[in-house]
Amino acid sequence: MNIEVQALMEKARESEGAASLLRREEYLNFAASRAYYAMFYAAEALLLARGLSFSSHSAVMAAFGREFAKTGSLEPRLHQHLINAFNMRNIGDYDTRASFTGEQVDELLTWAREFILAAEAFLATQSDATTDG
Repeated sequence: MNIEVQALMEKARESEGAASLLRREEYLNFAASRAYYAMFYAAEALLLARGLSFSSHSAVMAAFGREFAKTGSLEPRLHQHLINAFNMRNIGDYDTRASFTGEQVDELLTWAREFILAAEAFLATQSDATTDG
């Protein structure tokens, strides 16, 4: 795994940790945003491992769907989690009346952890394949 992919995965793990901390302190809208970013960075890492890089969130989500969900390389539900988390992040960041519940943020955190674990497992198999050949 190259250094840029590793750095994105580290950002994903740090974002999940920040989201958990914010959740514990009841900063729910900010926790939702960080949970989304945990998934976003992991998606970027996966795409970068395939030599793909994009400059917008929508392009990353579309490419993730095309490269991983539609091919069955990763569970399609991860793509839906990424899209749903993006929508929640937009609400939390930009809607001044937004107020997420702890349960909603807990679900987002579950998605983020699942996404990161799936990305790490996938990247490990790719790394193993390149060292075996």
